[in-house]
Amino acid sequence: MSTLLVMNTQTRFELLYESHVGAIYRYFTRRSAVSDCEDLTSEVFTIAWRKIAEIPTEMELAWLYKTAWNVLANKRRKFVEIPIEELDIEGDDIADVIIEDENLKNAWLRLSIRDREVLRLTAWDGLSPDQLALVLNISVSGAGAALSRARRKFEEEMVK
Repeated sequence: MSTLLVMNTQTRFELLYESHVGAIYRYFTRRSAVSDCEDLTSEVFTIAWRKIAEIPTEMELAWLYKTAWNVLANKRRKFVEIPIEELDIEGDDIADVIIEDENLKNAWLRLSIRDREVLRLTAWDGLSPDQLALVLNISVSGAGAALSRARRKFEEEMVK
């Protein structure tokens, strides 16, 4: 049994916060304006505090990433009245700024938002297939398929 299960709520939250606040902040730095990262991170942990009993043990970071994705999507929806899948987030992605190879950058930008997110969550954030499945709210095999599809599409875009 995980030690997090036997802890009281406050102790579990404190451990969760100390263990993952840096990862969640970095998640936002790669997807939004730096000036928003602290507020967005705070919002994720406010939600985590309210839902601490619902956070699955051994999958805490994945749950936090899923919450971070939802927080960011909600923020964007406040300003734009179109579905998140149709948003152009080029200026919000640090990869758009640091990628100097034009072929690589253009291939990246031609991917769907979901494919970019799948690749970022696995390559940049280091999520396992189980964690990716939780973030995407799909089965582990579905997460594996999503990752395989995103990698294949990226490779195809690279040769264009």
